[in-house]
Amino acid sequence: MSGEGMPELDTDGTGLNVTIVSGLWHTRISEGLLAGARGVLAASGATVTEIQVAGSFELPVVSKVALETGADAVVALGVIVRGETPHFDYVAAAATDGLTRVALDTGKPVGFGVLTVDTEQQGLDRAGLPESKEDVGGRAAEAALATAKVLRALRG
Repeated sequence: MSGEGMPELDTDGTGLNVTIVSGLWHTRISEGLLAGARGVLAASGATVTEIQVAGSFELPVVSKVALETGADAVVALGVIVRGETPHFDYVAAAATDGLTRVALDTGKPVGFGVLTVDTEQQGLDRAGLPESKEDVGGRAAEAALATAKVLRALRG
């Protein structure tokens, strides 16, 4: 877990409407992800809307509607911690596949900030908290902004 190899992205969000869609599970981790995304988006100059959903399974459908109703990009944030049942596998696959499909179906970017971790500590390490090693929420927001700008340039 290091920033080595991380690209520098154009995160000027001027003129972009970005929606953060965030799950409510694992509150401390989720709040860290949300704070990271908020920080990047506030600095970018984008117009930001926030929507909270129950969990990661709900991220794709709400992200799709946000993009269909005017958002230029979505930052999807969620936390899925492996448990003792296959539930983790189903939810992680549904969220990942669903968000990929949303991006492809709408032709708009979805910044992927869904943590799929084995332990709560791994989530805390990636949550963008002061003691964290990574800021996945911030990185997801950066990716969404940069991709929205590339798509806007391609479409003229």
